[in-house]
Amino acid sequence: MNNSNLSTVDGTDRLCVSERAQCVPSQVLHLRQLPADVSEQEVLALALPFGRVSKLITLKAKNQGFLEMASEEAAVTMVNYYTSAPPTIRNQPIFIQYSTHRELKTDNLTNQRMALHAINAAAVHSGNMASGGEGRGLAPSQSPVLRIIVENLFYPVTLEVLQQIFSKFGSVLKIITFTRNNQFQALLQFSDTVHAHHAKASLDGQNIYNGCCTLRIDFSKLSALNVKYNNDKSRDFTRADLPTGELDPAAAFGVALPPYGAAAFPPTFHQHTGLSMAAVPGSLVSPPRVSLQVAPPAVHSVLLVSNLNPESVTPHCLFILFGVYGDVQRVKILFNKKENALVQMSDATQAQLAMSHLNGQRLHGNVIRVMLSKHPVVQLPRGGAGQEEQALTRDFSGSALHRFKKPGSKNFNNIFPPSATLHLSNIPSSVSEDELKDLFSSAGFTVKAFKFFQKDRKMALMQLASVEEAIEALIALHDHQLDHNQHLRVSFSKSTI
Repeated sequence: MNNSNLSTVDGTDRLCVSERAQCVPSQVLHLRQLPADVSEQEVLALALPFGRVSKLITLKAKNQGFLEMASEEAAVTMVNYYTSAPPTIRNQPIFIQYSTHRELKTDNLTNQRMALHAINAAAVHSGNMASGGEGRGLAPSQSPVLRIIVENLFYPVTLEVLQQIFSKFGSVLKIITFTRNNQFQALLQFSDTVHAHHAKASLDGQNIYNGCCTLRIDFSKLSALNVKYNNDKSRDFTRADLPTGELDPAAAFGVALPPYGAAAFPPTFHQHTGLSMAAVPGSLVSPPRVSLQVAPPAVHSVLLVSNLNPESVTPHCLFILFGVYGDVQRVKILFNKKENALVQMSDATQAQLAMSHLNGQRLHGNVIRVMLSKHPVVQLPRGGAGQEEQALTRDFSGSALHRFKKPGSKNFNNIFPPSATLHLSNIPSSVSEDELKDLFSSAGFTVKAFKFFQKDRKMALMQLASVEEAIEALIALHDHQLDHNQHLRVSFSKSTI
């Protein structure tokens, strides 16, 4: 579709690349200040919400392009819309005006038509799939509601972070966040479909932070969201009067979402507690399509864990579990209130990450609660403390079991929510499938399925009866010695067998 060798327009004049804004409506639109390596798909993404595109020419050497819409009405709607809200491609403002020409003529018109027909047809099909109805172009059929999945969730993604990212593409009205199939997801409603399409075209496949938190975006089948509560899981930005509710995810959604257990939902994030750019190494999207400015991080790295089972929990148990999401420095089970504990992580980011994955999970029969503590550090017992009180506080800062001490460790890329499937690694070649199954079953766990990795027999997946069993198995058997110099490593997996 890119053809800079233009033939005559109306049989006489060469195609005019005018810097002067044109006021006379035309089906042909002139686009200026395009990125040098802009793709036809990126240009089409600006136009397709308004109707079918008949022809497209990009002049990459001049950072300009020409679009011919199927009707003058579509062109006028597009110009009027972008006059009040100029579009961007890769954070670069694009200027759109009417061309002096009434139609485009190109040398390779047959190929041009075939390619555009395929794109327009795909766009209409996509719109119909989103709503189940007939569509002309994208605007009539697609929903203003986007369904967002965040993959490789190394850093917590809050409702506020999503609002900041997506509001750059239009007015965000409502957001609902939830977790399904061990993936953090959101439903986000724009004020109109054009905003939603523009955001999807620009953000789908992008990373919120460098190398992680990848956005996967589709149009929702819902035409609108009904939010009952304004809290850290759901928000209606048009209704400041809504109550905060009980943070019950099922009650907060006015849409038909499947039932989830408490463990499936991410935690309560305090408003305006995001991640600073300094807290995230190499942050911002790469390539930088999102200029993300998020709020300062929580200053403390200490978590308060409550509703623990005092008969079963130990500092070592919490060290292993919370160590899946960061390097635990100290753990203190409160002497006079043993169902509560303080867990000190290496930094505030790791504290948020552990909180996002472990709040609401079931441990030793109890649903635990995890929130930020007001304590800046966990204090070690004084010299006069009794033996029991000293045993309830442990300093793990020098432990050899920290997973994230090495900068750039591959462990940073393998952080997932608790799941019934465990990832086993560092398995000696002498250890068989039956021996590993026996190890877990003799410890009281029910092995449902097992599979060695085909390309690397040092790793395997093991599926247990429940998420709670998997949590307890990880605590019990991580670092279990398999031979004289190899210890089993256990993590949560995003896969199933």
